[in-house]
Amino acid sequence: MPLRTVELFCDVVALRSFSKAAVERAVTQSSVSQSISLLEKRLGVQLIDRGKRPFELTPAGAVYHEECRSLLDEFRKLEDRVRKMVDKVVGRVRIAAIYSVGLSEMDRYVARYRELYSEVDLRIDYVHPNEVYRRVSADEADLGLVSFPKEGGEFTAQEWQRQSLVLVVPPGHKLADEGHEHGSVTVQAIEGEDFVGFTEELTIRRQIDRSLRAEKVCVNVVHSFDNIENIKRAVEIGSGVSILPEPTVLREVETGALVSLHLNEVAWYRPLGVIQKRHKTLSTAATKFKALLKAAPESLPPVERTNGIKRNNGTHRPRVTAPPAVTS
Repeated sequence: MPLRTVELFCDVVALRSFSKAAVERAVTQSSVSQSISLLEKRLGVQLIDRGKRPFELTPAGAVYHEECRSLLDEFRKLEDRVRKMVDKVVGRVRIAAIYSVGLSEMDRYVARYRELYSEVDLRIDYVHPNEVYRRVSADEADLGLVSFPKEGGEFTAQEWQRQSLVLVVPPGHKLADEGHEHGSVTVQAIEGEDFVGFTEELTIRRQIDRSLRAEKVCVNVVHSFDNIENIKRAVEIGSGVSILPEPTVLREVETGALVSLHLNEVAWYRPLGVIQKRHKTLSTAATKFKALLKAAPESLPPVERTNGIKRNNGTHRPRVTAPPAVTS
C-alpha cells in the first residue's frame, strides 16, 4: 500500500473533509474519494461512515487511523534522522495559532523561516483557542501558539511574548483628547464607560475583569465577542471602548481607524506561549521554527506590501488558513 494513501486518509480525518484534503494535497476530490474507497476495498472493511454529516470513523476506521498516525510519525522520525546526517532541513511543520497572535508579527517569522528553510512545507492554521489544544493533543499540529498558555498534563508550555494591554477608543472620543499629549490615561478614566469586551469563557476576559476590580473601576459592558476583529469594529463605530493587546491594533492605529492609549500606573499584559505535546519529539523543521520564535519580531525584516499584497522578499508564500471568525 502506498504511503501516500495512508497520508491521504489521515488528512481526510484530520481536516474532517474530503474536499479540504484534496486542496491540501493538490489533487481532485474525486481522486481522494477513489483512493479511500480502494483502501477500504483492500482492507475489506469500511473505515469512514459517509452516511453521517459530518462523516464519522467506524470502529475499524478509528483503530486504523490511530495506527496510521503512529506509522507516519515513526516514518518521519526516520527521515529526519537521515536528513540530520547531511544537515538538511525539509519536511512539514504544522502550527495551530489563535488569530489574534498578531498577523503583522507572524508574517515576519514566517517570511524569515521560509528564507532559511525553503524546502519545508510550513502550514499555519488560525483557529479557536480550544481547537489549538485539540490539534496539538491529536498530533494534528506540531506546535500551538496561544494566550495564557496552560502548563501541565499532556502539554508543555514555553513563554513567547508579553503583549501590553492598551485602551482602545474611536477617533474623536473624549478619552482620545484627554490622552492626546502623552498618549496615556489613568485606568480610572474609563469608569462608567460603555465597554466592548471578550466573552466570559475566554481567559483574557476574566483577567481584564480581575484587573479592573483590583483598581475599583466599573465599566458598562455593552457587547461581548469571542472575536477580536468584531471588538475592533464595534469600537470603530463608537459602540464603546475596549482593552486589547497592543500588537493586535497596530494596523488600525496606523490608518487612524482607532486610537490606542497606554494605561498609567498599571502594567497589564497578555502572555503568549508556545505549547507542544509532552514527550513528543519534534522534527528538526519544527524545532527550527520554535527556535526562530525566540527572536524579537522587530529584529526580523518586515514583509513588504505592494498594493496590499504581501511580498515575502522573493520566498514562497506559506500555506496559511483562517476561518471567518477570528478568536482571541
